[in-house]
Amino acid sequence: MELKTTYRFSKAQIVLAIENLCSVENVIADQAAVDAGLEAMRSDFADATIAYEGRMAGGDVFISFDKKAVAAIAKQGMKAELLV
Repeated sequence: MELKTTYRFSKAQIVLAIENLCSVENVIADQAAVDAGLEAMRSDFADATIAYEGRMAGGDVFISFDKKAVAAIAKQGMKAELLV
C-alpha cells in the first residue's frame, strides 16, 4: 500500500483519506466493498476488498499466495486457502 510504505501514513490516516475520497460528490465507489476493506485494515485493504468482491461475484473461497492475507480473510469467517 503506497500510502503506508512510501508516504508513511498511519492506518488511521489511510482510513480517513479513503473515507474523504468516497465522500466526494463526483466519486462513485462500491461502498460495501470500501467498507469491507476499511473494516479489514488490520490486514490489508486490497486483499479485503478482493475477498469481498469475490463473495459478491459468487465465489466461495479466497485463494492467495499470501499467507497473511489467507489468515486475515479466514479470521473474518470466509473460507481461504493458501496456494503453495
